[in-house]
Amino acid sequence: MSAADETPIPLPPLPPTPATMRDAIKWRTLNDAAPSGPRADLVAATRVVIDELLSSTAGDAEMDRAAALVREAAGLLRGETHGRGYLGVAEGSLFKGPESFIDFSPFIGRLNPLAPPIEVTFGDDGDVIGTCTYGAPYEGPPGCLHGGFIAAGFDEILGFAQAASGLPGMTGRLSVSYRSPTPLFEEVRFVGRLDRIEGRKIFTTGTLSAGDRLCAEAEGLFISMKPEVFVRLMEMRSLAEQPLPTEPG
Repeated sequence: MSAADETPIPLPPLPPTPATMRDAIKWRTLNDAAPSGPRADLVAATRVVIDELLSSTAGDAEMDRAAALVREAAGLLRGETHGRGYLGVAEGSLFKGPESFIDFSPFIGRLNPLAPPIEVTFGDDGDVIGTCTYGAPYEGPPGCLHGGFIAAGFDEILGFAQAASGLPGMTGRLSVSYRSPTPLFEEVRFVGRLDRIEGRKIFTTGTLSAGDRLCAEAEGLFISMKPEVFVRLMEMRSLAEQPLPTEPG
């Protein structure tokens, strides 16, 4: 398939020129403009399949039938054209400009079946708040959220917090202190804030709570990215997405 055959992914509406990820998310919330339609329905169904696979006691016949249906769906999608309708990035810490990746983020993306997803809001005091109810696919200790997903959630929320510096940055160090088990099937709350800026170093702090119980704390150090580094990363992604050459004849 040539680049000319690629069809961009249609995106839900965004404000005309969102200056920051914060602006884009606020606009979506105020205008009730969450993704909807066939793609969103397929993502929701995929999440259900993933969740059911963790606990279903269906027999072999039912599993065989489900596998056939999933293979049919995969073949249908694989046979269609491919392309991106977005140019942005998955991390809130790197977002800058009018293009947005918020629907495809692996943590907050409504159109990414791997995302829990975390719902992000912004406090009047500058705090970034992320709420989420994690299900069985994210289990670590029995009935509890895996520590790796806790760290990943902090990385995302603190990335949004550091973006308040006005500089796109990348995680330099993330330190997590686990205080008590984080429950599954219950809403938990991340809170992240910008602490201070020292040259290219941007310091953030955050907490994770279940109700009134503190589950974890985090400190994040982000390094503001030089523009040429960001350009180089985008070029590398473009090269990686180019179709492989076909065999002659």
